[in-house]
Amino acid sequence: MKSTAEQLGYGPKDRLLIINADDYGLCHSTNMGIQRLLEERTVSSATIMMPCGWSREAAQWSASRPHLDVGVHFTFTSEWDAMKWGPVYRGGSTLSLVTPEGYFHKEAKSFERRADAQQVKQELLAQVEMALQLGIQLTHADNHMGSLYGLQTGHDFLSEVFEVCAKYGLPFRLPRYLLLESGIPAPPELAGQALKHAEEAERRGVVILDYLVALPFHAAPLETYAQFKAQMIALIKRLRPGVSEVIIHPSCITDELLSFHGEPLRRGMELDIFRDQEVKDVLRSEGIIQIGWRELRQHQRRFLKP
Repeated sequence: MKSTAEQLGYGPKDRLLIINADDYGLCHSTNMGIQRLLEERTVSSATIMMPCGWSREAAQWSASRPHLDVGVHFTFTSEWDAMKWGPVYRGGSTLSLVTPEGYFHKEAKSFERRADAQQVKQELLAQVEMALQLGIQLTHADNHMGSLYGLQTGHDFLSEVFEVCAKYGLPFRLPRYLLLESGIPAPPELAGQALKHAEEAERRGVVILDYLVALPFHAAPLETYAQFKAQMIALIKRLRPGVSEVIIHPSCITDELLSFHGEPLRRGMELDIFRDQEVKDVLRSEGIIQIGWRELRQHQRRFLKP
């Protein structure tokens, strides 16, 4: 099986990297930070949480800049206590997706246990359609908090995701080869499951990643920017041949962010990390080829029509 990089026309030893800013639309502070990084081309792309209150601002800004890579961040969880959101879909029941208050569940395990597959599909479609109605030329899709992968209970919704992504010609964040946080390959059973999902995606005509990488979402106690930067540089240096995506959650640190977010200082570090000259120099010295999701979308729409 050819790697995604090879399918795009790159060599078998080329290391390609997409830097994606997740949680676009979460709040105004996050929008300001991500828009700065998109305009600078510091990040390759961003993905919008359509159910969130500031998604309209993010969408309108992005619709006026179609040259930038912006996708939809499929959202089925609402993790912060002081700020909540719920389904976009209004055409029927969403009861399996929400708490008694009408918001999405706080974490993926509750969602996986309760969600009805048909209601999930209706909400996936509604989130894509909302983004399109606001004028975004979507380049890809991914998933907030990994709720659709079945990581907590084994109950995944990837078939529904692939169906929707095939319908709209969108590549999806799914690694063909599973790595542990240390960067080593996952155990055979987990690796085999990842390959099965990859094969299903390809049967549906959906382009996926070779690898997905990230640093832990939560900061270590008393973590400094220097420590965080060292970890990111080590991650870059161990990238493997193929297309990898690294996930960050950048935001400006403001009173708004401080009012609800559990990791505000870390979000500020992630705003700065790929603007850092030392990190830029490592990307260059390592020969990393930075690409966007647009290349994957073009390949999917040109060669892999379902």
